[in-house]
Amino acid sequence: METLLNKDIRNRTAPSSGNWWIWFCRLAVGLLFIFSGLIKANDPLGFSYKLEEYFEVFHVTFLNDLALSMSVILCALEMILGFALIIGIRINSVTWGLLLLIVFFGFLTFYSAFFKVVQTCGCFGDAIPLTPWESFGKDMVLLALVLVLFFNRNCMQPLVSRAAEMRWLIAAVVIALGIGLYTYNFLPVIDFLPYKVGANIPDEMKTPLGAKPDEYELTYQLKNKANGQTKSMSDKEYLKTGIWKDANWVIQGDPERRLIKKGFEPKIRDLGIQDGQGNDYTQELLGNPFYNLMVVAYDLKHTNEPALNRLNALAVNLTQNYNMRTVMLTSASPTDAAAFSKAHHLTFEIYHADGVPLKTMVRSNPGILLLKNGTVINKWHYHTMPDYDALVKKYLQKQ
Repeated sequence: METLLNKDIRNRTAPSSGNWWIWFCRLAVGLLFIFSGLIKANDPLGFSYKLEEYFEVFHVTFLNDLALSMSVILCALEMILGFALIIGIRINSVTWGLLLLIVFFGFLTFYSAFFKVVQTCGCFGDAIPLTPWESFGKDMVLLALVLVLFFNRNCMQPLVSRAAEMRWLIAAVVIALGIGLYTYNFLPVIDFLPYKVGANIPDEMKTPLGAKPDEYELTYQLKNKANGQTKSMSDKEYLKTGIWKDANWVIQGDPERRLIKKGFEPKIRDLGIQDGQGNDYTQELLGNPFYNLMVVAYDLKHTNEPALNRLNALAVNLTQNYNMRTVMLTSASPTDAAAFSKAHHLTFEIYHADGVPLKTMVRSNPGILLLKNGTVINKWHYHTMPDYDALVKKYLQKQ
């Protein structure tokens, strides 16, 4: 009986030379879905911000509170479907799921590209940023591969026995969901953001001398006052033809501006730090030559208050014993931040910045950065924040 069972499994799992192209599509689609889901699951909070952008575009912002849960589930679903496709679990349901998912993603990327609304789709997170048209092209290639699998789903055989299918599926679900939950609670395993450990923030904000800026083309709409004739003309054609010398041709409305060549762009271009009166403190805070602690609480309404209280106690000890400067960055208004600070007896210096760079600094609310000379020495989620003794022993006693 055992011999017959083993023979049956070998017959069902062994690929024949006639369907190598199905196996190619199967492996390509499965691995790409696993990779895509894994990259996004590395930073589920970042992917949830991308979902909120789409919710705003489609006027369904009431879903914002579900963005994080949807982010974790979608990332897990991609990994589960990719894994299930490769080993052949529930192949009919899996191919249907892959087809629906890639059609949905294809619609979103086309909408983003055509209407120029969400300019980075988040397909591969911050690891491999793609333009909307690049993302749409990638989805169309994937759709073609998925269609091959969908119409040949009856030809695909599993790599495991029927008795083991459920165990493999449960394991895939647990691992896929576990990755997203872990990285949400303990920061990304690999940090692809410009504020990663070791990065020098002022350097990431600089544009090198001689770097080429973005190159744009202007298109003018012209009208002839004498005969009513109209024409479109680029700024180069406008100057080359000398039509500007003819007083009968006048420009109608504002010229259309189109990017034709991307120039150098610093990794950090939107960080500005001000006090409550609007005075700029960006250079002063980032140029501090000593260790300083930066607490990032971009949204005070949803920040973890017990964590902030623990950080406040840590800041008091660091200031008293080592004269360390501790600041809190928030996107809250000066009035709201002052009221929050007073209610919680915070000792931090409070400064303000836009919420977008604050979300990028650290995927935690609050999050903690240890800086020196503008370099990120370390960063922590509030779940893993160091205690006073550990911080002193590792960093301050070595100064």
